[in-house]
Amino acid sequence: MQIDKVEEPIIAVRRSQYPEGKKQEFLLVGRSNVGKSSFINALIERKNFARTSSKPGKTQTLNFYLVNDEFYLVDVPGYGYASVSKDQQRKFGLMIEEYLKERENLKQVFLLVDYRHKPTEDDILMYDFLKFYNKDITIIATKYDKVGKNSRAKQDKLIKDTLKLTDEASFIAFSTITKKGRNEVLEIIENKIK
Repeated sequence: MQIDKVEEPIIAVRRSQYPEGKKQEFLLVGRSNVGKSSFINALIERKNFARTSSKPGKTQTLNFYLVNDEFYLVDVPGYGYASVSKDQQRKFGLMIEEYLKERENLKQVFLLVDYRHKPTEDDILMYDFLKFYNKDITIIATKYDKVGKNSRAKQDKLIKDTLKLTDEASFIAFSTITKKGRNEVLEIIENKIK
């Protein structure tokens, strides 16, 4: 799949603000500093389209990026970052839950975890939450290039065991630097929008 066109995101905090129409949507969830913006930029091959920030917790809305006039990448607030108040975290949670429960356009969830570390309690909760709603989930292990070749088999096992992934579970090691995993992600999207 070639990415020819990406539009500035439609910003939403409630259902009435979601884009209209039937275009399929692909949700990106993960911890505040897991690299969702970098993941989007790598997928769409744009340098700073999705704003990256050295300060985690920048995304505070649902951001719908229209790609190729065909589908949306939906970026949501990251979880697990202490500088966001408990009240704000609860609002983010409700906003994401409303989207997950109500949105028929949602075709796939990409759950981003940091390849360098064991998945956190929040990662496990999110994975279980998505399974509870019967969503199609692909685990994207970001920052793959930051782990040495000799440690990768161990990291694969650690992530898969911690999340209790079955052999059938969709798992992609991803690097924004080398673009490893990019084609596999685009293939998943392409198969869903056919």
